[in-house]
Amino acid sequence: MAVINVDQHASRRRPDLVPDALAELAGVDGLVFQFERTAGDEVQGVCAAPQAVVDVVLRLTRMGGWRIGIGIGAIDEPLPASTRQARGPAYLVAREAIEARRATQSLRLLSALPDQGRGNVGVATYGGFQKAAWYAESALIALRALAGRRTAEGWEVVDLIERGSTQRVVAQQLGITQAAVSQRLTAAGHDELNRLAGLATITLAAAMAWSQ
Repeated sequence: MAVINVDQHASRRRPDLVPDALAELAGVDGLVFQFERTAGDEVQGVCAAPQAVVDVVLRLTRMGGWRIGIGIGAIDEPLPASTRQARGPAYLVAREAIEARRATQSLRLLSALPDQGRGNVGVATYGGFQKAAWYAESALIALRALAGRRTAEGWEVVDLIERGSTQRVVAQQLGITQAAVSQRLTAAGHDELNRLAGLATITLAAAMAWSQ
């Protein structure tokens, strides 16, 4: 399982963005527990599928203004009705992860050992287990960095293409040339971001398999 804690950056100087975040994250497939406000400007949810984790990271990065802490590990059973009632090693390391990112608008991923409850990401500490977590974290950080540079125009073109439109149709819809559509896709890092999303999904799947 992956427990995701999300905290609004500079919340004292900005409007409350939690309602918008909850509305956006409600559309994520593969959630064990829906995201909900847990304290102040923090929300929390739980994913069973690595694709869902990647989707959450991309959605929050597009919104802007959020720190992300991810904890991979077990959740105590039987599962309760909501994330606020749940407990387990994944929750402990998710808390460590978000606390490690309080000062920055960034992302941290930590994993809990099945037999030890909690642990820090460090290749030398637990060998292959923590290597898997480090690879997953690295892929997500790179994904977040690339997505964070995408402009509103870039997102607009990518959204239309990923809904199945051709570049010719998108050009007609936006009143621009096909060459301009192609340029926007390139500037948006469309292919690169899709590759990174795939890499993040694979590395997350490996890290989550270790924690079972």
